[in-house]
Amino acid sequence: MSTSVTAILAIFSIVMWIAVSREAVKPTQKINWRKMITLLSAGSLSTLALTIVLFQNLQF
Repeated sequence: MSTSVTAILAIFSIVMWIAVSREAVKPTQKINWRKMITLLSAGSLSTLALTIVLFQNLQF
């Protein structure tokens, strides 16, 4: 995978986790759980994809 695609994936992952953290600091009664689960899923998948890409680029 090219460096620019990896950078875009990293930025997307950062944005997702910032959104998750902003949603998590709300009081429990005001948290939109559907939004929270969607953001957590997207953040986890993007982090997993980024981890796989970075491990594939390691040279032993």
